[in-house]
Amino acid sequence: MSTPVVIAESSAPRLARGMRLQFDKQREQWIIQAPERVFVLDTIAHEILQRCTGEVTVTAIVDDLVAKFNAPRDMIARDVNALLQNFADKGVMTA
Repeated sequence: MSTPVVIAESSAPRLARGMRLQFDKQREQWIIQAPERVFVLDTIAHEILQRCTGEVTVTAIVDDLVAKFNAPRDMIARDVNALLQNFADKGVMTA
């Protein structure tokens, strides 16, 4: 059994091995292609995940989204952390 991944403010998240962020032309939506699974992303999830390169921290991702959308930092931080932790729990993200 592997150790669970915990996404923290200082984490630099990225897609786990074997996962691909791509645009699905048939669905006309962004997806994460995973072995035997597909995750269809909404606009907000795509905005978050496109920044997850493994080189940028969660704090920097949140700051960038706050500047782009002019929204309260605590709300964006909560949403970003929840999404990334959910994907980490499913083995889609690593940090």
